[in-house]
Amino acid sequence: MDARIVEFAEVLRQNGVRVSTSEVQDALRASAVVGLKERAVFRAVLRTTLVKRELDVDVFNRAFDFYFSGAAKTFEALDKSLAKQIEEEGYLQGDELKMVLYQMNLLFPEMSPLAKAIVEGDRARMAQIFRAAMLQLDLSRMESGLQAGFFSRRLLAGAGMERARSDLKSLEAELAARGLSADGVEIVSRYVADAMRKIEEAARQEVKRQAEARIRRRTDSVTEKPLHLLTQAEVDQMQSAVRTLAEKLKSRLIRKQRSHRRGALHVRRTLRRNLPWGGVPMVPLFRSRRPERPEVVVLCDVSDSVRNAARMMLLFTYTLQELFVRVRSFVFVSDVGEVTQYFKDLDVDQAIDMATAGKAVSLSANSNYGRALAEFVRDHLGSITRRTTVMIIGDGRNNYNPNNVWALKDLQRKAKRVLWICPEDRGNWGIGDSEMLTYEKHCYQAVVVNSVNDLARIADQLVPA
Repeated sequence: MDARIVEFAEVLRQNGVRVSTSEVQDALRASAVVGLKERAVFRAVLRTTLVKRELDVDVFNRAFDFYFSGAAKTFEALDKSLAKQIEEEGYLQGDELKMVLYQMNLLFPEMSPLAKAIVEGDRARMAQIFRAAMLQLDLSRMESGLQAGFFSRRLLAGAGMERARSDLKSLEAELAARGLSADGVEIVSRYVADAMRKIEEAARQEVKRQAEARIRRRTDSVTEKPLHLLTQAEVDQMQSAVRTLAEKLKSRLIRKQRSHRRGALHVRRTLRRNLPWGGVPMVPLFRSRRPERPEVVVLCDVSDSVRNAARMMLLFTYTLQELFVRVRSFVFVSDVGEVTQYFKDLDVDQAIDMATAGKAVSLSANSNYGRALAEFVRDHLGSITRRTTVMIIGDGRNNYNPNNVWALKDLQRKAKRVLWICPEDRGNWGIGDSEMLTYEKHCYQAVVVNSVNDLARIADQLVPA
């Protein structure tokens, strides 16, 4: 542990924290006194002895969370070196085995640190490399688990994954060029591929763990909390905020209709009205337009990746159902299912539970926005009119399936407006399997909502005055 503390102090220095030798000695002595049983006490001791400035506290916290998280266990699946793996396979013996080991030793000094750790099966060294890379990530920008994939790719890049992959491929090529048998090259190739897969999975799991820990700590405001962390009193407060928003949306839609209520010129009534004075000046009379009832159709993604946001938005949908005369509600993952009746017949908790419990659609499939949009247009486009506002709720992550943007174009042409509410930050749109940049082009408005605060701010954006 003394060696780990010394190494931790060096990591802090590399990230701009001023740590002197005497302060490291103080940390060693204090740690020896308090021991390692209480993590919070050990953390407090290191912070007291190693950090002097308030601006360094955030760097210290990020470093400690990963450095002393038992990160070496993350790589426990990599428990063998390449040489040991080859020997245990038993396919290479004698001169072939010697040649492989010789080439490995020859190329080893030129390899990247991560490639060396993979070849040696050195879990502690891998953990050290990834700890340093983790410190370069600004995980404070991580708002939800939806971003874990993006940050894990950044983590792998910071650890030198591409360089390591290139070095190990070069090793395979060199062994093949030196005459290693096809079986021997296959063993090396399989080990490399397996090691890369395990490291990528370990990085994803570590970022996911960090994300969950940060989200759990975000409990300062009810309007910023994820839905599953809210108490009953906070749920009531949230329902009030959602109802207020729905009422604003309804009043704004109706007000817009009333402002355009005057119809076409009524020629017969105009002529009759102006006969007594010969039509000078002319007083026009217009046909009265029958008031239109606003219609709302909601399509909400209920897949696991957006489950919390979906529950919040379904609460919004439930409130719309109560306020508007005609609201149809649909949920989807890959297929589309209508849940309008649940929202009419059940109370709010039961309705949301039924909508997200796999009763209307299968939850086992991966999100497929293209399929869902195409299915909705095929089965329900006929019910969309010029009075219909279509609200689509989801992150637009399509798992690299066809986006079927033509279906969204058909909706846009038929409906009064198409609104998209996305729970993922705009900076992540278009990254990976996100189709939001494409879908946004064919919507009247696309807005980000990942908390009740965000939801309460979008009424003016959804239906401008």
